[in-house]
Order: sequence, then structure tokens, then C-alpha cells
Amino acid sequence: MPNWKFSYEIFSAVNITLFYLYKDMTMDYFEMERVIEELAKNYAAPCTTTWFKVSNNKNPSTEQYREKVVEFMKQFEAILSGQLPSSEQSTSCLAYAKKLLHAQISLIRRGNNKEVERRFQYYVNYN
Repeated sequence: MPNWKFSYEIFSAVNITLFYLYKDMTMDYFEMERVIEELAKNYAAPCTTTWFKVSNNKNPSTEQYREKVVEFMKQFEAILSGQLPSSEQSTSCLAYAKKLLHAQISLIRRGNNKEVERRFQYYVNYN
């Protein structure tokens, strides 16, 4: 049974400081998750639409449109790989980002990204 008389030692300033230092050192990739979730909507699909406009292709197939979106999504992986500093945390972050990116790419290829599908329909029906 613990000695409650000296339980104040658990909450010493040193222990609290160490707890917060440990908490800060564990990596949180919340920002990266948001960027990748919104990447198709805010970057890849608009770039794809612009690419088809510039190419003067007013009726791309669904597969062509999706694959061009995927190409733009993969650019993010290349940029991230080249810009992160060399460290263990960077390796962990990059591996996590790649996992998320490949999951999003899989959704796009299956036609399960509503924003990409909406932009494709808008482009082929109203341009």
C-alpha cells in the first residue's frame, strides 16, 4: 500500500517539468494530417483542372482526371522528402506522411474523394 503521507513527492516541480518535456518531445503530426486531408481539394484538383484547361482537353476521362490529381498529390511527397532536415523525427514524420498520402491516393483512385469527383463533374459539364 502506498505511503500517502509522502505522496506530495510525486508532484514535485522536477517531476512536473519532466512530464511536460516528455509530452513536448512526443511528435504530433496534427498539422501534417490536415494538410494531407485537404491536399486534393486545395491543391491537386485545382492544379489538375488548370492542367486540362491549358492542355485544351475539355473532356478527360474520369481515370485521366484522377491520375493527374494523383500526380499532383505525389509532388507533395517529393517536396516533403527534400525539405525536411535529416533526423530521426523527420524520418518518422515522412513515413507517417507517406502512409496518409497513399491512403488519400487510394481514395482518389477508387472515386471516393467527393471533392475530386465534384471538380471533375464541374469541369467536364460546365467548361
